[in-house]
Amino acid sequence: VQLQASGGGLVQAGGSLRLSCAASTHTFSTYNLGWFRQAPGKEREFVSGVTWRDRIRYVDSVKGRFTISRDNAKNTVYLQMNSLTPEDTAVYYCAAGLDIWVVRPIPRYWGQGTLVTVSS
Repeated sequence: VQLQASGGGLVQAGGSLRLSCAASTHTFSTYNLGWFRQAPGKEREFVSGVTWRDRIRYVDSVKGRFTISRDNAKNTVYLQMNSLTPEDTAVYYCAAGLDIWVVRPIPRYWGQGTLVTVSS
């Protein structure tokens, strides 16, 4: 599975961005999908995930601000990010083939990152 993320950019604090991740697979609907991020000098962390049955998990730091969704017809997973803060600045990675309910999800497939920079 190849994953192609897009949608990153520079935004002011309080603003919004929507990340997209398109997958090249005929079995997209069977995969759990997720978004991770890695801030400068920090480890990569899980942000949100959606199961193949549309069950969703968010980490506490993004609850109420970020929304994950999937469109199986378009083989695409999205991350709508609202009320962004400088602490959200990171490279964001999409992923597929993970158990979103474990403490540290480990995906089978990674996309390339897309940089999100939030200015204060």
